[in-house]
Amino acid sequence: MKKLTIISLIAFTAGVVVLSFKADDSKHRKSVVIHKDSITSVKAFKQVYTVLMSSRCMNCHPAGNIPLQGDDSHLHTMSPQRGVDGKGVYAMKCANCHQPTNTPGLHTPPGNPNWHLPPSNMKMVFQGRTPRQLAKQIIDPNQNGHKNIQKLIEHADDGLVLAAWNPGEGRKLPPMSHAAFKKAWLTWLTTGAYAPAR
Repeated sequence: MKKLTIISLIAFTAGVVVLSFKADDSKHRKSVVIHKDSITSVKAFKQVYTVLMSSRCMNCHPAGNIPLQGDDSHLHTMSPQRGVDGKGVYAMKCANCHQPTNTPGLHTPPGNPNWHLPPSNMKMVFQGRTPRQLAKQIIDPNQNGHKNIQKLIEHADDGLVLAAWNPGEGRKLPPMSHAAFKKAWLTWLTTGAYAPAR
C-alpha cells in the first residue's frame, strides 16, 4: 500500500482547508477538501456511530482480547485470543474457521480473506466507547493505524468493513446500508471530523 504524506496546506480561509497528498513513489496527487462545519460533522458521526456500535462492527473491536460473537455481542465461545497481529495465537488462528468466503448455512462462520481483529499494539476498541471517545480515537493516528484523512476515507471500502453487509446467513445487518454509512462517514470526515460533545 502506498504511503501517503501531507505535502502542503493549500488554503485555510473561510473555514475551508484543502490538503494535498502525494504518493511517495508516484506523481499522483489526491486532494481532500475540508469544509469545516461542526454541526453537520457531529450529526453525520452520530449516524456513523450507530453502525460502529452494531454487532457487525463491534464484535471485531472488543475491549478485551477475545472477539465478540452473535447479534448480542457475547464473548466468542471458542475463546480465541487477539494475538500480536490480531489473527489469533498458536493453533487457534482466526483463519482456521473464518475462510476466505462465508461458510454456507445458518450461523456458520462468516468469511473474508483477511479476517482478523486489530493488532495488539493498536486495538481500535469500539466496545464501551461513547460517541465522543470513539470519534476522537478514530481520527488519532496514534490509535487508528497511522491513518490520515485520506486513508480514513478509503477505509470505508476496506474488505472487512464491507463484510459487515455480507455477514452470512442468520445475522443482522448494520442499521443502514453501506452506501448510507459511507455517505455519513465521508460527510463526518470532510466537514472537520468533529467529536460530539461530552
